[in-house]
Amino acid sequence: MASWNSPAARGLLPAVEEAAEHTKLWWAAALVMAVKGGRRGRSAAASGVLAMAVAELLSNGVAKQLVQRRRPPAQWIPHGDVDDRPDSSSFPSGHTAAAVAFTAATAAAWPWGGAACAVPTVLVAVERVHSGAHYPSDVAAGAVIGGVATALARLTPRLLPRCRP
Repeated sequence: MASWNSPAARGLLPAVEEAAEHTKLWWAAALVMAVKGGRRGRSAAASGVLAMAVAELLSNGVAKQLVQRRRPPAQWIPHGDVDDRPDSSSFPSGHTAAAVAFTAATAAAWPWGGAACAVPTVLVAVERVHSGAHYPSDVAAGAVIGGVATALARLTPRLLPRCRP
């Protein structure tokens, strides 16, 4: 994936990376859903943001602190776009975790909204490997963490009434 030197990929994937930085893409999607999607859109946006927050906590706050893994070597990335890589642990991909969590939670609340987010989610995962920021296993782990975060976010409202005295 990192050696994919397609002009289309070289044009599209940097824009995907910029949009996904600091979860801007998913906040924008949540805003559009909340404004244009009616009650279902607001519910999907809230679910997506909650799951994304849990994914960020699990991936960046827990897993990256426990697993110190170097980024892929720069010489493995033939297109030379490796100047911008973060210094943090490569494992797991926090971008992918946030993307998968947001999309999965959104899809559960509003399937059309989730379907609209699926393509950008895949592009974020592909971009993380293509840019040399992550190994494929980092992206796969991020996707698993995103799924776990979605499950935890969906369970939270059900657990709260049981905890009340």
